[in-house]
Order: sequence, then structure tokens, then C-alpha cells
Amino acid sequence: MWCVARLDEEYIRRMEDVLALYEKPLSEEEPVVCIDEKPVVLHRDLRAPSSARPGHLARRDYEYKRCGTANVFCGVEPKAGRHFPKATPNRCAAEFADYMVEIVARYPQARTIHLVMDNLNTHRRKSLNERYGEKLGGLLWDRFTVHYTPKHGSWLNQAEIEISLLSRQCLGKRRLGDLTTLRHEVRAWDRRLNRNGTKIEWGFTRKQARRKLHYSFTRTRY
Repeated sequence: MWCVARLDEEYIRRMEDVLALYEKPLSEEEPVVCIDEKPVVLHRDLRAPSSARPGHLARRDYEYKRCGTANVFCGVEPKAGRHFPKATPNRCAAEFADYMVEIVARYPQARTIHLVMDNLNTHRRKSLNERYGEKLGGLLWDRFTVHYTPKHGSWLNQAEIEISLLSRQCLGKRRLGDLTTLRHEVRAWDRRLNRNGTKIEWGFTRKQARRKLHYSFTRTRY
């Protein structure tokens, strides 16, 4: 369940912008890509799990060793069923910049890439400028048309659904002890999703938002 923050003018303006974007038809020239990050705590078993006999569950010892943390960038083009997860040591500005380069490389023919993301301080042109210099960083950033979700409005980002899929279908309750293993598992999950063309069916529209959240769009001076 998501708790919607107070509906001020800024919140409504950004929400309407993102929902209008989602209502557009699929376009190769202007793809819509949603991204977000998921922190992952790395754990390693101290004892190997016991083998399961037919009809019995395998047993896992309660002891484990904490091996630090990692990050998974979760990117998805929902209507096309294209997925771009990437496991990284952290979510710093340099890792974000490198991830943006990979997204750009996926759409060489696009006129612009509509990018939906939250207001994290690394989600800015500055991250690319610091990584690649102002000229190249600016050129890369200009490949995107950025749509920021409202503050406390991450439920509007379809990458949150992608994170839920990652958590349930890939990570589960297993213990992954290092970044190499995490990368291997994420890549395997990525191949399966893209092979199946798994799409996200988003059904919440601007009309429903106005009705359910009880606001009048004409009063927002959008």
C-alpha cells in the first residue's frame, strides 16, 4: 500500500506529466524507460545447506556472514517488455553515469529517450559531466527527456514493479555472498525476462487519478 503525500501543485504537476507519458502508445522513436535502484545486502552461508530428500525441504543453517552491500539498477521499457538490470558495487554518481551510457546504447535510433526516475541527487546531468566531462556528459544527458516523479511519489515509477519482480523472481530468500554471484544471477534473470518479453500493464490513468485523489487539474495552473 502506498501512502500518497499532500497533493500540492508540484505533486500534481509531476504526477500528471508521468501519467500522460504512460498513456502514449509504444514508440521506437521515443521509448519510455523507467529506472530505480535496489540496495542488496550480501550474505554468505557459514555451513552448506543440507541436501533435500524427496518430499522434504532442504535445511539451511541459521548462521551466516554479512559480506557488505551492493546495488542493482532496475530499468525497464514497460510496453516493449525490455529489461535492463545491472548489479553494481554501489549507486554512486559514477555508476549511475555508466548505467546511463548503457541505456543510450540500447536506443541508437531514438529521437529522445523518455526517462522516468525519482529525485535522488545523483539523477542529474552533473553525474555525467563529472564522469565524462561537460561536453560528452552534456551530449549524453541530452539524449534523454527526463520526467521526475513527485517527492514521496515513487509509486508512479514502474521501475518499482521491476524491483518487486527482481526481489521475488531472482533474489528470493537466498543468500548471495559476493558481487560476482549477484551479477551472475541478475544476468540470468535478465535473459529470461527479455526472452519472454515480459511487459508491465499499467492501468492507472490521469482520469482515474483525478477521480480517486479528488483534485481538479484546471486549478493546478499546469
